[in-house]
Formats: sequence, structure tokens, C-alpha cells
Amino acid sequence: MTGLVLEGGAMRGLFTAGVLDVLMENGIVLDGTIGVSAGAVFGCNYQTGQIGRTLRYNLRFCREWRYCSLRSLLLTGNLYGAKFCYWDLPMELDKMDYPAYAANPHPFYVVCTDMETGEAVYKHCPEADGEYRDWFRASASMPLVSRMVEIEGRKLLDGGIVDSVPIRYFESIGYDRNVVILTQPEGFVKTASHGLPLMKALLRRYPKAAQAMARRHEVYNETIAYIAQRENAGAAFVIRPPKDLGMSRTEHDPVRLASAYNTGREEAERRLEELKAFLAEQK
Repeated sequence: MTGLVLEGGAMRGLFTAGVLDVLMENGIVLDGTIGVSAGAVFGCNYQTGQIGRTLRYNLRFCREWRYCSLRSLLLTGNLYGAKFCYWDLPMELDKMDYPAYAANPHPFYVVCTDMETGEAVYKHCPEADGEYRDWFRASASMPLVSRMVEIEGRKLLDGGIVDSVPIRYFESIGYDRNVVILTQPEGFVKTASHGLPLMKALLRRYPKAAQAMARRHEVYNETIAYIAQRENAGAAFVIRPPKDLGMSRTEHDPVRLASAYNTGREEAERRLEELKAFLAEQK
């Protein structure tokens, strides 16, 4: 089976959105998808077939305080407002096609981090609303600027803490060939966060999660090296930005957001025939 693996990166996920729109426009459907953080909450539009939706609502609401702001953090405990992002927006302001998501026969997985065990939690979400809505929210809830999401007795946050690019998990459940969309350019090396001492202090009740965050850069870099090996072996097809996207994780500038999206489109269009050849090899 051929899977689609979507890295997170908050607003860098607009690059991924551009790639996914080109895939949808060309009728490219894979056997299953797994997304982390922004890869989950933006990638679900690939599952519904809603071309252009990710860009549309981000441009419309990027400067709306209820969407993402320090004001939202102070008033709600979430930098990205939970009610606005996961209820108001998809149900009223720019409706997500929940029936289309549920009718899609291809599995969609999200990745979260269990803050008590410091381990990744991989969840198959056959629907995107109801009880599954919180799994998407947990996957994209960045540490320190989000309230933990409690589901099934677990305290969950952003899956990128422990598994930013879950290609190994997808391989373990049968997706032996994968299209991987990254949001950092080739040669990017993640370094330890300057805020680790603060994180450890604030997460003192969750020492295993704090340890995972301290190792995050090492795990990420090792995963990127593994993806390169799989790419060289013909088992992975990687699409990534040609250069740094030049934007912050919480970018509010619509021009930069649109630029990241357009860069994703351009890369997908440039690599389209290569991608088709890769997928044809499976058949």
C-alpha cells in the first residue's frame, strides 16, 4: 500500500496545502494518510476533497484574534482558539464537508503525544467530527501555549513532540511505500530549543514528556535521515520546500501565507510526472 505522510509545522502547513490541492486537482488518491499537527488539521481537507479550503480560511482569518493570538492564549489558554478553530470555523464560517470525510474509504490517522508516558499515540479517525474532533485538536495543540486535551483518560498534546514525520509507524501497519510531504527544505537540521529549561520547569509534572521534548531535535534529524534512506531505496517520494519558507509558525501575514501555499503548488506541479511514475511502480 502507498501512504501519504504529512509533517506539521503550524502555518508552514500552507506549503502542504498547496501540494495537496494539486494532488486533488489531478485525481491522485493514496491508500491512506497520516498527519501530525498542521498536517492533520490541514490534511483533512484532502480527505474531504475540498480544494482551496485550507488557503481560503487561513487568508480570511489569519488576523482574527479568536483564530490565533496572544489575546486568545490569555483568555482561553490556547494560542489557537479551540472553540473558534474546531467549532465555529468548520461548522459555520467555512464549513468542512464532514459527510465526505466519513464516506472516504481511505483511512486517515492523526498523531498525538501522551504527556504522562511521553509516547506517541496514533489514532485512526474514520470521522472528523463528534468524538474524533478532539483527536485533531490534540494533534495540533502546541506545548506551553495550549491546554492539554483529555481523551479516554489520556492527557494529549501535539504529536510533533515525539513523532514529527511518522513514516515508520505507517510502514509498520503496511504502508510500505510512502509519499512524504515535509515543511522544511533539504539540509534543514533541527537544533535543541532555547526554551528547554523553561519547558522542563513548566512540565515538571510530566517528566517523560519533558524528556521527549529535550530529545525532539535528535529524533527529528534521525527521522529525516531515515526518510532519505527510504527515498534512495525507492520506497519514499519526498516533496519539500526548495528553500526556507521565511515565515513563523504563527504567521499572520496573508502575503506570506499565500506565498507558502503557492510554493507548495509549484513544487507539486514540478514533480507531478515523477510522482505519477512513483505511484505507477506500485501497480
